[in-house]
Amino acid sequence: MVNHTKTPEEWLLEAEAEKCRGRFKIFLGYAPGVGKTYSMLSEGIRRRSRGEDVIIGVVNTHGRAGTAELASKLERVPQRDIEYKGHTFSEMDVDAILARTPQIALVDELAHTNIEGSRFQKRYEDVMLLLENCIDVLSTVNIQHVESLTPKVQALTGIVVREQVPDWVLNKADEIVIADLTPEALITRMRRGDIYPQERAERSLANFFRAGNLIALRELALQQVARAVDRSLHEYVKRHKLGSQWAIAEKVAVCVSVGPQALDLIARGARLANLLNADLYVLHVKSPRDVTPEGARALSTSLAFARDLGAKIVELSGDDTALSTASFVREERITQVFVGRSATQGFRSYMYHLAIHKFMAEAPHVDLHIISGDRS
Repeated sequence: MVNHTKTPEEWLLEAEAEKCRGRFKIFLGYAPGVGKTYSMLSEGIRRRSRGEDVIIGVVNTHGRAGTAELASKLERVPQRDIEYKGHTFSEMDVDAILARTPQIALVDELAHTNIEGSRFQKRYEDVMLLLENCIDVLSTVNIQHVESLTPKVQALTGIVVREQVPDWVLNKADEIVIADLTPEALITRMRRGDIYPQERAERSLANFFRAGNLIALRELALQQVARAVDRSLHEYVKRHKLGSQWAIAEKVAVCVSVGPQALDLIARGARLANLLNADLYVLHVKSPRDVTPEGARALSTSLAFARDLGAKIVELSGDDTALSTASFVREERITQVFVGRSATQGFRSYMYHLAIHKFMAEAPHVDLHIISGDRS
């Protein structure tokens, strides 16, 4: 057996390869015509003017003159023709882009499903390959194509969304910016025929482009961008070891034990999380009571209820419940915490208040909700 020891140069090359990943920027919209592709092309032109090597992998202008004019100013990598069921379709040629080795590739419509015979089934898979090969990607997607939101979009609009992008793809983005336009302005553009031909515009205004739909979709898009900003801030805070007060999005945590109050606490926390459009966490610090048959059943019931409500279950360990909980709350920048109160007198009451004060000292920027078990 040959024992090959890597040279310092080989280790350096390997480290550089691991670090090399393209930057991923997504232009997010809430409906066709808000300006996602136009914004993407405009950035591509600006970056080319600064000397960067920019190409178009695929752009769909949908017959819009302004978008087509911008697209004509950038180099296009020819698309690949694929025969499928007697018809010829053009798809982005990811291998041709890799061979061309640009610095930046513009890839429209991230949720697109490729024709059978393409290298990958979905366009976002093409994008991941480009990123892995150190090519920056600018892309576009509408909020209704985000996988976790499609049921809500269908319930709001009645429109079945067939093409979806998994949430993890958006989480990979280094930057998400919203291409925004008020619903009133978008409807005006539609009526002028700037988005679709006039006959199609009238049908759209009576269906997908109803004002109520657009307002709701725009709110979903704004919330998605806010979450993306908070994720970026979270990474920044961790890198620079900043305080837990650096928070944008609301996060609700419910602290539960095996006691009878857990279900009520979870329900209350879920209601607040829903009102604030916040992530919901249910925290449990492991205890000897968990292993008793009664305690195990109670805990299992509570956590199953929390999962049904969409909560993230977090099992913590440590000898000091207050300190273990406060540590997690600081690290995840939780903004609202629910705890129960059952002990009202004697030594147990003293220990309970001591734990509360310790928690508040360790997590001073949290809004603490103390819920009494006595509803009389």
